[in-house]
Amino acid sequence: MKLPEDVIGAHFGVSRTVVRGAIAVLQRDHIVERKRNRGAFVAEPGIEEARALLEARRSLELLMLERACERADPKRIAALEELTIEEERIHAAPDAAAKSRLAGRFHVELARLSGNAVLLELLEKVLARISLVDALYRRKNGDQCGADHHRQIIEAVARGDKTGAIAQMSKHLDDLENRLVLDEAQGESHNLTAVLERFSARS
Repeated sequence: MKLPEDVIGAHFGVSRTVVRGAIAVLQRDHIVERKRNRGAFVAEPGIEEARALLEARRSLELLMLERACERADPKRIAALEELTIEEERIHAAPDAAAKSRLAGRFHVELARLSGNAVLLELLEKVLARISLVDALYRRKNGDQCGADHHRQIIEAVARGDKTGAIAQMSKHLDDLENRLVLDEAQGESHNLTAVLERFSARS
């Protein structure tokens, strides 16, 4: 889908100059692609790219989770537990925009416990691109990231149980990946307007 600067500027209440700057950042992060003489478009990850992103996410999350188990303290664990309570409240409500804003937040906050800012930045960029994959290839009526799995991961981290935490996270990521249908027909069946709506909902 093409990204008209005037429409986006009006939506967010900003100038076209600001929109151009934002689009340049998104292009650098592979969220947007520019086509010569045609303008900027929402990137459409292909099947191969989608699988590569999921593999990268898994590697990053499991590595950072291992470090998080070594660094987690009661205060940080309590903050993650509060986040799961918020997740349950939001998922029980019909507010789709709130659910979109919540997507990936637990994973970022958990990864933050690793203390590695470089790995965290990489994970955030990968998760942003996976948002496109999710928008294009998720099964219709697929559920959002679940608080139950998150709670089990937190419990293992609180115990300092690296093996248990990694097993729970691997199971959780398997579940998320199984909600995707990685074929071209699935990608083409989704209106890419939904992709832009997901990103605008996160602002």
